[in-house]
Amino acid sequence: MNANRLDKLDRQIIERLSHDARVSNRHIAGELGVTEGTIRTRIKRLQSEGLIQFTVVTGFRMAGSPNLVMMGIHADPRRVAGLARQLSEMPEINCVIVLLGRYSLLAMGLFSTVQQVHELVADRIRLLDGVRGVETSISVHNIKYEASVARITERRPLELESTAS
Repeated sequence: MNANRLDKLDRQIIERLSHDARVSNRHIAGELGVTEGTIRTRIKRLQSEGLIQFTVVTGFRMAGSPNLVMMGIHADPRRVAGLARQLSEMPEINCVIVLLGRYSLLAMGLFSTVQQVHELVADRIRLLDGVRGVETSISVHNIKYEASVARITERRPLELESTAS
């Protein structure tokens, strides 16, 4: 099953868990009007299919108030997949996204010093085969950063504006 084939109950379970992953199956079942066994079975299936996972997310303060750093990477289009894999293997990087647009890849991590960022970019990332350039941005104030939840949303068709001739 893929994310596009999740039914209403799957989405309701995910929504409940996204607010509090410690909520009991019994509580979710009561809210949704199904049996606890149904909830348990659905959660196990969602986990086994890799559609949900449970993890502990710490706040920035737990790591000594580091800064969120975003690295926009310009890359040879033929090397993007390999570079994404290499970046994702670096322990300093906690997010790698393949993009269409200004950058080929976006890598993000939490860093305590600018020197750490410089060493990673200069000594490792820029040396990777296929990297054409790296632009870094360092956050100075995070208004909202919710690392704990990546919600599954309904896929909506693109609405194209019609132009009158």
